[in-house]
Amino acid sequence: MKERINFVIITGLSGAGKTKTVQVMEDLGYYCIDNLPPSLINDFLKILMSTEGKMNKLCAVIDVRSRNFLYEFPIVIKELRKREDINLKVIFLEASPEALVRRFSETRRKHPFEDDVAVNLEDKIREEEILLKPIRDLADIVIDTTHFKAQDLKNKIIDVLTLPEEKIMQILIITFGYKYGLPLQSDIVIDVRFIPNPFYEEDLSTLTGLDKEVQDFVLRFQETNDFINRFVDFLLYLIPLYIREGKAYLTISLGCTGGRHRSVTMGEILKNILEEKGYNTSIEHRDVKK
Repeated sequence: MKERINFVIITGLSGAGKTKTVQVMEDLGYYCIDNLPPSLINDFLKILMSTEGKMNKLCAVIDVRSRNFLYEFPIVIKELRKREDINLKVIFLEASPEALVRRFSETRRKHPFEDDVAVNLEDKIREEEILLKPIRDLADIVIDTTHFKAQDLKNKIIDVLTLPEEKIMQILIITFGYKYGLPLQSDIVIDVRFIPNPFYEEDLSTLTGLDKEVQDFVLRFQETNDFINRFVDFLLYLIPLYIREGKAYLTISLGCTGGRHRSVTMGEILKNILEEKGYNTSIEHRDVKK
């Protein structure tokens, strides 16, 4: 039996770190190609197979720079997943709009969307996020690079490429304030405004859920601890069912009024519990600095 080709496809939002990810993949021994049109994937795989195993690790960046990407990409991925000679992983990179705006400003790169798609950079980022939602749904792994440094990204890529199958699900916890709107990418949204609000405590109002004083206040109440136990039990029941159905990522959003106290505290607690259970979990405090 011929050796299977390990084929990693990197896609995602513009500015989310695809170029840096390619550098990591090269360090891991992958032959990498940037901006590969989906229509040429099969031709490229034929070339690799002709090397008779000398080249069996391929990484390709495929994104909105390719014409007909949104139409062709899902079709090609569906075909590749039927093949027994290909070990395919699709990694989708994303980051918060604020982080993407900062990165484009720092590098002075132009967003790939034409000017007639959206007026300003923020609108282009939002438009791309909406258009790529079906592509994100196809991914095996979703990585949020908002707070990543170069070494963080390298460690994450190594982790996701070596995870056992039962732990491959990527769990992202987002804390937010309802006054600023719901996170669009949420799978599960939980309202924690039933917990007494530390904001109204004079010595706690200027702190956040990252501070021990606020965490101690939130955990003082019986309803908080009851909720944690019941919600964790619910997730531990639900996550294996999602994995069984092929879901590779799960976004859990926890919201309070301003996104600075209760949701942040609960998010940190939930992240620690899920990590102790062996799940790859990351967290984004969307509104904590507002």
